[in-house]
Amino acid sequence: MRKLFNACLLLLLLSKAVNAQTSAGKTFTNPLMPSGADPWVIQKDGFYYYTNSTGGNIVIWKTKDVTALNSSPKKAVWSPPAGTAYSKDLWAPELHFINGKWYVYFAADNGDNNNHRIYVIENSSADPTQGTWDFKGKIADSTDKWAIDASVFENKGCWYMIWSGWEGDRNGQQNIYIAKMKDALTISSERVKVSSPTYDWETNGNLHDGDLTHVSVNEGPEILKHGNKLFLIYSASGCWTDFYALGMLTIDKNSDLLNAASWKKSEKPVFKQSPENSVYAPGHNSFFKSPDGREDWIIYHANSNPNEGCGNKRSPRAQKFTWNKDGSPNFGVPVKDGEKLSEPSGTK
Repeated sequence: MRKLFNACLLLLLLSKAVNAQTSAGKTFTNPLMPSGADPWVIQKDGFYYYTNSTGGNIVIWKTKDVTALNSSPKKAVWSPPAGTAYSKDLWAPELHFINGKWYVYFAADNGDNNNHRIYVIENSSADPTQGTWDFKGKIADSTDKWAIDASVFENKGCWYMIWSGWEGDRNGQQNIYIAKMKDALTISSERVKVSSPTYDWETNGNLHDGDLTHVSVNEGPEILKHGNKLFLIYSASGCWTDFYALGMLTIDKNSDLLNAASWKKSEKPVFKQSPENSVYAPGHNSFFKSPDGREDWIIYHANSNPNEGCGNKRSPRAQKFTWNKDGSPNFGVPVKDGEKLSEPSGTK
C-alpha cells in the first residue's frame, strides 16, 4: 500500500512539474488579432474584458488570456439606432466598472466628423457581456465642443474624465482636456486643457482633405498609476502618419489635477515606431496587469507596414513593460510581428 501511495505521489509531483514547465514556456506572438484599433482592456473577477473600435457598434470580448483574443468569445452588446446624432463613426469605446455598474464611454456622430461627441451606455449586470445595456445620453462639459477618446479614472476618492477635443468649432488641432465628474454620467467642472501638440514629434499631420491641409494631434489619453505619480499617456501626431507615437504627462497624485501647470510633459515620445522591427504608428493604448498581478503590460495598436494610415490594418499588440528608477514607465521598443513572447505571468 505504501509503495502504491509513493508511486501516486511521485506521479502527482511529476505532473505538477510538467504543468509548471509547460505554463512557464507558453508563448504568444503579436499581433493579437488581424485588426482592431483603439484597444481597451479591463480586469474583473478573474476575467479580462476587451473592446476596440468597430465603427458601428460596441463589441466586448471575454477571456482569461488577453493573448488569446483571436479565439476568445465576443458579443456585440449594443448598436445605435439609425438617424440620431450618435448613429455613426463609433470610436474608441472604453469599458469601466464604477460603483457597481458597467459603463462604456465612446465617441460618435451622425456621419459628419464635426459633430463627434462623447456618449455613454450603462449596464447593472455583474458581467458586461450579459444583461441589458441602456443608452444614457451625451456626456459633456459646458462648452460642448468636439470631443473623442474619453477615459475616466479615480484619484483620492474623486473621479475625472480626460479626452481629446477642439478648442473651438473648427478642426486643426486636438488637445487633451480634463474635468471633474459628479458621477459616472455627469461632468461637474469646467474643462481644463493640460496638453497641446507643441513638439515636432507631436505635429506630424499633413493631409489632403479639402481646405484642411494639416492637423496637429494629442489624443487617446490614458492614466497609469505608480507610487505617488499619475502618468497621462497620450497619442501624438496624426494616426494617418507613420509617426503616431505615445507621449507622457506626469503629476503628483496629491496635486490639483485641474491645475494645468501641475502637469509636466516629457520632451520626447515614450513609445514610437520601430522601422527595424516593421512596426509603425504605435499608439492608442491601455494597460493591464498579468493574472497574478506581478507584471505590467501595455496593449496598443500599430501597423505592420509604412503608409497604412488609420484604417483596418491597425492591429492590437501587447508587451510587458518595466519601470525606470525615477518611477516612470519604460515601454521599450515595439516588438516585431511573430516574435515569441512569454505569456503574462499566471496565465492559465
